[in-house]
Amino acid sequence: MSNHFIPESVFLKGAKSFGSPFWLYDRATIEARVREVQVFDVVRFAQKACSNLSILSLMRKLGVVVDAVSAGEIVRALRAGFQGGVGKQTSQIVYTADIFDADALALVKEHNLAVNIGSLDMIQQLADYGIRTELMLRVNPGFGHGHSRKTNTGGVLSKHGVWHEQIKDCVKLAQKNGMWITGLHMHIGSGSDFEHLAQVCDAMFDLSRHIGGHLKTISAGGGLPVSYHENEKNEKIDVQAYYELWNNTRKRIEQSVGHSVSLEVEPGRYLVAESGYLVSEIRAIKKQGDNTFYLVNAGFTDLVRPSFYGSYHKISIIAKDGRSLNETHPAIVGGPLCESGDVFTQEEGGFVVSRELPVAQVGDLLVFHDTGAYGAAMSSNYNSRLLAAETLYSNGSLELIRERQSFEHLLQNERIIEL
Repeated sequence: MSNHFIPESVFLKGAKSFGSPFWLYDRATIEARVREVQVFDVVRFAQKACSNLSILSLMRKLGVVVDAVSAGEIVRALRAGFQGGVGKQTSQIVYTADIFDADALALVKEHNLAVNIGSLDMIQQLADYGIRTELMLRVNPGFGHGHSRKTNTGGVLSKHGVWHEQIKDCVKLAQKNGMWITGLHMHIGSGSDFEHLAQVCDAMFDLSRHIGGHLKTISAGGGLPVSYHENEKNEKIDVQAYYELWNNTRKRIEQSVGHSVSLEVEPGRYLVAESGYLVSEIRAIKKQGDNTFYLVNAGFTDLVRPSFYGSYHKISIIAKDGRSLNETHPAIVGGPLCESGDVFTQEEGGFVVSRELPVAQVGDLLVFHDTGAYGAAMSSNYNSRLLAAETLYSNGSLELIRERQSFEHLLQNERIIEL
């Protein structure tokens, strides 16, 4: 969790000014996390974790480049000031995916973007579209790891990356079409530990020999873990040790290929998760048998991680009237949606649990911590609910960086036809 203190008055003011629920990102926390990983040659932000334009612009100002996994993310990166172009300098935007759609191909060609290939078919599709470029190859090494089965991105059951046995085929197809594979990327899942990381590093070295002297860049991918539970706050990953494992691998590869190789890291949630707060309001307090429910005006349409992964987020309560909140009791926190799964205090598998929380009143704020990654980015309009406002807390000031969606915006692309 973030060590940066934000006064309760900021959350109360935000709810009054921008309505609730709303998102708050703490700039100081983002800057601190970026500094930690800048031991790597290149830090490439996996913007799918949090793609707000102001957050992307902040990353650019901090010297971070970006990964884009869709045409929309390419457009966001360009709008935030990142530039296309493949040359001697580090590519500011790399398109990473397992497929091309028409929009992505067009943007890659128009802006001369670097591409991180996730399937053999993508190489020929680039060539057929008249694109000749240097390629990075995302490799599935045959194994994976992650904090959830839904975040495991390696192994035979993963759709991601080129299967390790197909690297030679990729090299041949690229050369046949006048392109060279100059980079290797390997990401096997979020939350990988050092035992699995050592396996990944060894696999990277073994696979690099198939690329040979054309290799310029290796990417450690993302997956640096974040301690979401307050009981784990002292178990923060040793970024320096993480880097040293990869740097030693880079040195082995450099000896093999005979020249220097750039080492990239591609964090998403590590840079932004702890910066984020989802601020909601308690709208009902219910007794269901022996259970007390706090029902808030945020649902899995806002923060889907607990329903999707059984993810844990610290919860705090801010009294609307400034009263002390010393007394606690077990409570279940749920949202307004018409699904039983719209519960924030649940574990993987959908098991609903209670949380020891302050005794609250209707109108008090209930704050979900560490929501900067895969929070707003995975929000939806299910139940025709409006997307919440996003704000940035910077130098003591709270600034609006995305307006709360309006009903007009919700309906603007729909048409009623004559039946």
